[in-house]
Amino acid sequence: MPAKLLKLQSRPDYVDEVYRVLLDAISEGSLAPGTRIVQEEIAEQLAVSRSPVLQAFRLLKKDGLVEDAPGRGLQVAPLDARRVGHLYELRGALDALAARLAAKQRVKLDKSLIANGRKASKGGDIKAMIEADMAFHTAIYSASGNPLIVENARLHWIHLRRVMGAVHQVVGQRKTVWDEHAAIADAIADGNEALAAELSMRHTEFARENLVQHMTASAGRENGAQGSVT
Repeated sequence: MPAKLLKLQSRPDYVDEVYRVLLDAISEGSLAPGTRIVQEEIAEQLAVSRSPVLQAFRLLKKDGLVEDAPGRGLQVAPLDARRVGHLYELRGALDALAARLAAKQRVKLDKSLIANGRKASKGGDIKAMIEADMAFHTAIYSASGNPLIVENARLHWIHLRRVMGAVHQVVGQRKTVWDEHAAIADAIADGNEALAAELSMRHTEFARENLVQHMTASAGRENGAQGSVT
């Protein structure tokens, strides 16, 4: 069954809007790995011409989120546990650096970031969970004072939010996530650079282990199911 996409309001240039709609659908899992996406079908669902859809497809393909499908059209690219592990290793180093720099300035993060995150974690809205998580970490990147951290993190989060969405569909969010976030925020506000960096690295490592373990187990179940059929 194709994902249900909302029609877009009238605008002269729809490329960015189409891209965001498809990125959200891929991240939330309504467009699952392997799902075929066809230009004409997406254009019809969104009530736009085929041109902005084609441009959005090109951006998604450049980002590695979609790939050529056998025959005609494109499909959502599969998730690879090894690549996810590599992404989280890079993210861990980046998060630790950002937390250390923010702690050096004793930045006090907006308390609503934690409150909103805890609220989102209790609901079933996967998009809200992902956005709350991203908002917290983006605030730390900005607080670091290093604009290059913000730019680099944005590239990785395109893929990380998709992985988070895939796991949230099945196992939800770890119960300790926002306790870990609160501890990081406290260490930053206290100016404890070493602790802020350590907690950030540990937080990312927990997330990496959880995600990779889930993805590996899912792949094993799928392979087993395919083997039993043959």
